[in-house]
Amino acid sequence: MRSVRQDGKVGLRRALATAVLTSALLAAGATGCARPIAPAEHLDRLDKKATSTVGAHSVPAATYRRWGLPAPLAPAPEPPARPAVRPAGPGLPPVVDRVPTRDKVVFLTFDDGAERDPRFVDLVRELRLPVSMFLTDSVVGPGYAHFGRLRAAGASVQNHTLDHPYLPGLPYAGQRAEICGQQDKLKHRFGIRPHLFRPPYGAYNHDTLRAAADCGVAAVVLWSDAKRLRPGDILHCPEGRDGATLAETTTRMLNHIQRQGFTVARLEDYL
Repeated sequence: MRSVRQDGKVGLRRALATAVLTSALLAAGATGCARPIAPAEHLDRLDKKATSTVGAHSVPAATYRRWGLPAPLAPAPEPPARPAVRPAGPGLPPVVDRVPTRDKVVFLTFDDGAERDPRFVDLVRELRLPVSMFLTDSVVGPGYAHFGRLRAAGASVQNHTLDHPYLPGLPYAGQRAEICGQQDKLKHRFGIRPHLFRPPYGAYNHDTLRAAADCGVAAVVLWSDAKRLRPGDILHCPEGRDGATLAETTTRMLNHIQRQGFTVARLEDYL
C-alpha cells in the first residue's frame, strides 16, 4: 500500500505535468500554431468524417421499406483505382454505354431536367442513392434551385447541352457552343465544370467528340437498352409515366435492379 507521502509526490508530479502541458498549448496558440482540439470537438470531427464516408448500406432497412423496397440495396463494391475505359481516339474522350466491370453494379442516369419532383429529392437523400443528372439549360429553365437541392442530397450534375439539338446536324463551332456553353452555365450555377457529357438522343459524330474534348469533358456517356441487366449497365431512367411521379418510377426501377441481384453505384467513380 502506498504511503500518504508517496501519494502526495504522485499528485504533485501530475499537477506539474498538467501545468507544463497547458503552458505549451497556450504558447502554441500565441505563436499562431493550430489551436488544441478539445476531446468533444475531436469526436465531433470524427463523427462528421465517418458520416461523409458511409454508403447506402448504412441506411436503416425501415427506410427502404418506407420507399417500397423489400430490403436495403446491397453496398456497392470499392470502385476501381482508375477508369477502365479507352479513349475514342487520340485526344478524344471515351464513349461509353456500359462500364467495363465484373461488379454487379448498374448506374442510374436522368436527362434534361423537365421533371422536378420534390419527393425524388427526398428519395435520393434518404436512400443515399447515387444518381447522375444530365441537364439541358433550356429545359431546366428557372428550375436550377431544385437541382441545387438534389446536389445537396448527393446527386451529381452533368452536361446535356444548352438547347438539346441534334448535334451531328451542327458544324463543329455550333456543337462546341452547345457543349461549352452548358459547361459554363453549370459552373456559374453550381461552381463545378462537369466532366461527363451526354449528347441529346445519343447522337454524335467526330466533331462532337472534338468539341467535348475541347470543353473539358472526360467521357461521353450513352446508355444500355438491355432488359436483362449486365454488370456496368448505364441505365437511362424514364421520367414519370402513366401518372406516376419520378420518385415512383425510380422506386420501380430499384425493385427491378434488386430482383436481378444488382445494386447501384456512382457512375463518376468509374469514369
